[in-house]
Amino acid sequence: MNVPSRQSYSHRMASTFDIPAGIEALIFDCDGTLVDTLPIYASAWAHGFQPSGHSMQRDWYLERAGYSEHALMDEFDADHGVRVDREQVIALMRQRFLMDLAAVQEITAVAGIARTYQGNLPIAVASGGSRQIVSACLEATGLTKLFATVVTIEDVTRPKPAPDLFLEAARRLGIEPTKCCVFEDSPQGLEAARNAGMLAIDVRSV
Repeated sequence: MNVPSRQSYSHRMASTFDIPAGIEALIFDCDGTLVDTLPIYASAWAHGFQPSGHSMQRDWYLERAGYSEHALMDEFDADHGVRVDREQVIALMRQRFLMDLAAVQEITAVAGIARTYQGNLPIAVASGGSRQIVSACLEATGLTKLFATVVTIEDVTRPKPAPDLFLEAARRLGIEPTKCCVFEDSPQGLEAARNAGMLAIDVRSV
């Protein structure tokens, strides 16, 4: 499955990005923001949905790349008139993803911002992905050490665009939400950051 990489836009965001005045903490999404996982996820989800008897089309996934696992399966069910075995789909998807873990690369310009401010500002990851995959990606790219805490979908009750992930990250960092700056690549994530009262930076357009 030929899915475009998100590395292509990363050169537009310099690692010397100036944090606006009043910001006391940085929060980063993971997939598509810190690490380029979109092509791997597209292949993994297509594999996961195979037992349903319906193929997952590339463009269908790309339109929903920022969705949580269960939200994506809800969409698949609705669009294909099926009820997939969720545990099976997730298990197959994650297994395929982890098989391709060596292909995960950091998005250098965004990761560079985290490196620049690490030790100067508290920094967190807030991802709608599973802890299993998020942790594996951060470890594989050597990014884990940059972050004071990592919040994943298992830590909250509502996925993005609800603000829960970002609010939990701010709580763990001990910083008021209005003093946090979020780096995101998806419409759902950007909306979630704004819903949390945080400054939202779209890494695709910087």
